[in-house]
Amino acid sequence: MPADVCSASVQGMKSFQDTVSKQDVPKQDLPPEAWLVALASLPAVGPMRLRALLDIAGPQTVWGRLLSSGDAELAQVAGSTDLLASWCRCACELDVALLWCLHQNKAIGVTAWGTPSYPEVLSDDIEPPAVLFYQGDLSVAVGPRVALVGTRRCTRYGSEVAFELGRDLAKAGVAVVSGLALGIDGAAHAGALEACAAPPIAVVGSGLDRVYPERNRSLWQAVAAAGVLLGEAPLGAAPERWRFPARNRIIAALADVVVVVESHSAGGSMHTVAEALKRDRYVMAVPGPVRSSASGGCIDLLADGGAPCRDASDVLLALGASLFESPKLDTRKPPDAIEQQVLDALGWQPADPEQIKLRSGLTMAQVACAIEELRAAGWVAISGRWIEQVAR
Repeated sequence: MPADVCSASVQGMKSFQDTVSKQDVPKQDLPPEAWLVALASLPAVGPMRLRALLDIAGPQTVWGRLLSSGDAELAQVAGSTDLLASWCRCACELDVALLWCLHQNKAIGVTAWGTPSYPEVLSDDIEPPAVLFYQGDLSVAVGPRVALVGTRRCTRYGSEVAFELGRDLAKAGVAVVSGLALGIDGAAHAGALEACAAPPIAVVGSGLDRVYPERNRSLWQAVAAAGVLLGEAPLGAAPERWRFPARNRIIAALADVVVVVESHSAGGSMHTVAEALKRDRYVMAVPGPVRSSASGGCIDLLADGGAPCRDASDVLLALGASLFESPKLDTRKPPDAIEQQVLDALGWQPADPEQIKLRSGLTMAQVACAIEELRAAGWVAISGRWIEQVAR
């Protein structure tokens, strides 16, 4: 991983320092977020290392230990003496107060995990960002949200479908989540913006001052004005390759439903799908021409049992099921070991006691006793000589 974030932050502060008087820059009583911004500016920190640093101590304490040339715990997180030395140099060069003032001056909001302003949907995530940088209205990250993702090298068909889905979902009051990349991402957000309805949400893989790709600058500005831009990187952070898989997990975590509009079989969107499945998100795919490699990933998903997305109505139907069908709590008494053997032998097709006995290897007395207990607890129903398992 290139180690240029700290130097970029230092350069940004040097150009900014001339516009800020000494009295404008607070020297003490900085909020915890200010020290988080500083830690996030360390070279090659990334989400995992940042979380590991915060597991050691609070951000200000960690920063103080870096100023004191580090220690064994910090060296373990860094993974190399060279990187730890780079962190310590960065801590000596960075003016934390000025860096904090720089973010405020550029209207870059900062929220930390565990604080009231942090998006609730990310608070309980399996990998919540320790810090989020945002531009726009962070409160829009509520209500139904659908991620529209896909290849940068999309076809005209894919671009048109992404635009239409973004527009129609936004009109229906659904926030469109994407990554503001070229191709499918940009088309989806362009459609959402045309609807002038639900605010869009974009998650990017660089500092919010480093527009990437440059061709999407006007789209970045429009999303920030109408919705919110989110990222884990401080000002000055370049759009390095390793940042995008981390960004994809946030896109998946924010979404109630993930729709792959067009993707190659080994495309980056498949990483977003993997992150979505880890979080039990509903995944859909837009059917595409079987001869188009740009639809290879979508065809793979459909072949594996993924839900097809033909238009926004399919997504809204899936979204309704995802959001409004509350899971029923199973209040039945859990089966004991023998009762579970009977259920496993029974499966989901009716069977008589003799069949269950043969499949389970239990005695008829054990089967009969277990069936009676399972019936009383509501696990099975009995009709004549047939036993049938009851779903939750």
